[in-house]
Amino acid sequence: MRRFNRIMTAALCGTICSTLAVPAAFAQQSAADDDGDEPIIVTATLRAMDVQDIPLAVTAVAPEALEREGVSDIKTLSSISPSFNIQSSQTETQGTSIKIRGVGTTGNNTGLESSVGVFIDGVYQSRPGVALGDLVDLERLEILRGPQGTLFGRNTSAGALNITTKRANLSEFEGFANASYGNFNFINVQGGVSVPIAQDVAAFRISGTYRKRDGYLKSSTGAESNNRDRYMLRGQLYIEPNADVSIRLLADYSKVDENCCDAVIVRETELAPFFAFHGLANDGVDQSGPSALNNLATNGQLFVNGAEQWGVSGELKWDLGGVKMTYIGSYRNFESNSTQESDFVSLAIFTTGAGGQNSRPGILPTGNRIKTMTHELRFQGTAFNDHLDWLVGGFYSTEDIVEDQTMTFGTDYQRANSAFNFANALGVNPLFAFTALGNGGIPVNSAGAFAENRFSQDAKSFSIFTHNVINFTDKLSLTLGARYVDEKKTASFDQLNSINGACQASVNGVLTGAFSGAGLPGAVQSGIVGLNCFPFAAPVTLAAPAGLGGGLASNFLPLPREWSNVFKDDEITYTAQVGYKANPDLLLYAGYSHGFKSGGFNLDPTAANITNSGAVLAGGGTVAPIFADPRFKSEKVDQIEIGVKGTFGPIKANLALFDMKMSDFQVLEFTGVQFLTFNVNSARSTGAELELFGDFGNYVKGNLALTYADARYPSNCANGVAPAALGSVTRLCGQDLTNAPKFTGVIGLTYDGPLNSSGWGLLVNGSMNYSDSRTTRTINLDTNGLPIPLAEQENYFKMNARIGLTTPDERFTFELWGTNLTNEITRGITANTPLRGGAGTRSLIGFVEEPRMYGVTVRAKF
Repeated sequence: MRRFNRIMTAALCGTICSTLAVPAAFAQQSAADDDGDEPIIVTATLRAMDVQDIPLAVTAVAPEALEREGVSDIKTLSSISPSFNIQSSQTETQGTSIKIRGVGTTGNNTGLESSVGVFIDGVYQSRPGVALGDLVDLERLEILRGPQGTLFGRNTSAGALNITTKRANLSEFEGFANASYGNFNFINVQGGVSVPIAQDVAAFRISGTYRKRDGYLKSSTGAESNNRDRYMLRGQLYIEPNADVSIRLLADYSKVDENCCDAVIVRETELAPFFAFHGLANDGVDQSGPSALNNLATNGQLFVNGAEQWGVSGELKWDLGGVKMTYIGSYRNFESNSTQESDFVSLAIFTTGAGGQNSRPGILPTGNRIKTMTHELRFQGTAFNDHLDWLVGGFYSTEDIVEDQTMTFGTDYQRANSAFNFANALGVNPLFAFTALGNGGIPVNSAGAFAENRFSQDAKSFSIFTHNVINFTDKLSLTLGARYVDEKKTASFDQLNSINGACQASVNGVLTGAFSGAGLPGAVQSGIVGLNCFPFAAPVTLAAPAGLGGGLASNFLPLPREWSNVFKDDEITYTAQVGYKANPDLLLYAGYSHGFKSGGFNLDPTAANITNSGAVLAGGGTVAPIFADPRFKSEKVDQIEIGVKGTFGPIKANLALFDMKMSDFQVLEFTGVQFLTFNVNSARSTGAELELFGDFGNYVKGNLALTYADARYPSNCANGVAPAALGSVTRLCGQDLTNAPKFTGVIGLTYDGPLNSSGWGLLVNGSMNYSDSRTTRTINLDTNGLPIPLAEQENYFKMNARIGLTTPDERFTFELWGTNLTNEITRGITANTPLRGGAGTRSLIGFVEEPRMYGVTVRAKF
């Protein structure tokens, strides 16, 4: 297989090099038919404009470009735009985060909303996981960089992704069908048809896609992860009853049933050899380190991640004479589920969800249900002899979230955590043995302990906005926009059911003084409680002893407690841009924007834990407990951008310089025991972007995109931070933002023209993208102040290629393609392996990006 991989790589690369020298005699036959001067029309300002005339940084991508680069969903868009980055951790439906210019929200907490908004046909997708469907039957895709809050509303503080699907054709029947097969038994089938119902008045369009592929991660247990098994259907009805009115109704349905996402253990704990001391047959890790990474070898068991969603939307455009009205309304229902042995090893430690090897019979599945409704109404027109192009509008949305988090302990839980956290310092299986001190001399086995936790959040958002372009002259324009946003969220944490006798016994041991009487140091006591009361399987009903007045143990120790709270915030976002059209081919612009991303709730069992446990215990009942606030503040950003867009003969060149300053930047950290969500006082991204597009004639085109982004936490980023987050934030200051390489770039060359005089067409496309080294962790320093190994992913190049032949009637195309041809194995995220080692001895997991993929595609148009 490896020999075949090398042959495929050499064949694609060699063919590209040779065929780009297609004889000019054939290429020149129709050169005049394609002068490359057609403007690229985008709607980044909610107006149809040439991308070269818009005074802000926008990358417009045609569907043909997505096909050439093998971009099937938004996860691979970085091969098109180096400023764009997307990563997933242990679930794609909940743990996906998008970044632009190095700025974005780290994921795996549904309470966090994205810094990069995704809009499909004008409809906001409330979470990145909702927007991970296949990109099929598109009209265009636009990547807007920098704050876009004025027009695109909530949660676009770093940028926006604006996706537009093809409208139904009112006058002609048309259709397409694509079929692909590749390595890892990859199968992808796409198709669509558009049918006029009433000529030039109404038409119906339906499209769909099915994608299936084996997983590229193989576990020593025989399990497989990171496969593909999903399909999507979209239908639309488009009506133009007259020249002034158009109506578009859309409905879609998609389903995902995949195994995702296991991770490679890239570093094993030094405490692994102590497994036998505690009676384990093995340490649960057969493959680790660089060899495991290169061989895509894991140690986990079941990882199931599924989702089902459907949505409907409608768009009404009505020219009322001097004013044009647009209304867009939508409703979406999204449900996800996951079952995971998310200890990432082969031992029976714990299972999240239902149906796993340790799952309690009848336990609720882990997953979430998100119901979203949106309404947007806009009015647009011109005044003062078209010197003013004005737009006003309003937006209202509701979002209802119900998330269930369930966990069950396995038979190896206490022995494994004794080995990998205490070594042999406390004797055999101390997590089991010391529970006897809090349970009348009888130790408690934690096997079968479980909890069913439910988080609910109801959100409402209302805004009014305006966006106006003042044309002082044919060359000089001023854009002024503002938006008032009002946000309200109501959330709660309720535990539906739980049993954990070992946790209660451990709590008793601390609060009755039995552990202290046995000579256990305070750090050991905290460790025993922290592990036997792992927050995801700890009861909220744990009782304090009568000697302390009874009540809940969470009033004395940092243990999960139920809560209910309300978050409210409002903000005015705004933008101002000056554009100067020096000549028809040169635009100079400068702008200032203020953006906003809503705050909310940390949907985690530890979100409202006591923060002054030591003082309460020492105070003997005289000190009142103080509990953490489960809310986090809204994130704000201020950006200055200066740019130039020009056309110089066959070259289009766009340059943007930017400086983004974020305040109350939202961060999520997984410590190996719990998820912490907090605000960092400040973060900043400063840099430059260059895009070049060349039409060199003879059907040869090229593109080059370079980004330099210094995205970092300033040295004073901990100023004013809440005390509960101070320890984490202090370690962040001076570090780069997560997955924010300083230098990234994409270069590509395409020949798309005749093969020879036979009439056959030839497509040859090659591209290469580069990423500088980047940190793949939230925090690079451990709690002991020392650097964590393997925090950075080293720099790399990745190559893509595609070769195609099109029949003379242009109905059929046959393609050979490959992505990541040099098979660079890279990590998107590195994290602590749950409950496996402490500071200085941590086991680390890496979530791996796609290896080399290759295959063939057949396309048909009719």
